[in-house]
This record gives sequence, C-alpha cells and structure tokens, in this order.
Amino acid sequence: MKCAASVGNLFLVTEFVEECADRFGLETKRKFGLLVAVEEAFVNICSYAYPDREGEAELSCAVGGDAFVLEIADRGAPFDVLSLPDPDTTLGIMEREIGGLGVHFIRSLSDSVSYRREDGRNVLRMEFRPAEKGLS
Repeated sequence: MKCAASVGNLFLVTEFVEECADRFGLETKRKFGLLVAVEEAFVNICSYAYPDREGEAELSCAVGGDAFVLEIADRGAPFDVLSLPDPDTTLGIMEREIGGLGVHFIRSLSDSVSYRREDGRNVLRMEFRPAEKGLS
C-alpha cells in the first residue's frame, strides 16, 4: 500500500495493517501492539522524513516463518530511527526529555525490529509472533 505521508492518512494505514493482521490471525493483544507501533512509525515519517516537500510511505505485510512481518518505507532523508537512544523511563513524566517514547514503543511492542537503507529508501521492518511464540 502506498499513500501520502500525511497524518490524515493514519486511519487508512491502520485499517490496512489491521486487515493484514486479521488475515494472518494475529491475536487481539498482539494486534494492539502492532497498531501502536505502526502508528508511531507512520507519524514519524509524516513529521520528519520530508521536511521540505511532500512524500509518501509504502507499507507491506507478509508472513516470515511464524511471524507477521510489517515493513514501512519512505524516500525521505536517510534516518535510522533505531539509532535513537532509549528514553529514561525511570524518570517522572515532568523530568523526562520530550520525545523518544514512540521509538521505545516500536522496540518494546515488536518481537524483532530492524532498519535498512535500500534503493534510496528507509525501510523499517517489524515482526510480531503469535502470543504463544512471542511476547504476550
């Protein structure tokens, strides 16, 4: 699925991913984590990938072994979102630096997450396994 990298398309993105996850048979709790992670990744693309122009995002869903695999790609400036440090979640909400929780959610809700730069695209790959084989 390709769409403009606009927060206004977030509903289309989550609807597409949810339909794919349903076809895979991903449990409700795991699907919730998937939808939080895809929302965070898509909003990051909308907010940062194309600072001086409009762009698009491309999402693909597949089965990889026993996992549901989601890849989200953009042709924005090269940026490995996984290179950001983990936020300090031990601090109180008023003491924390702004930002970073979205990447934390992507890392913690996915069973596996990776980044690559391929053919001029940023590609974020997230894997979600069924509850009995992955995180519950």
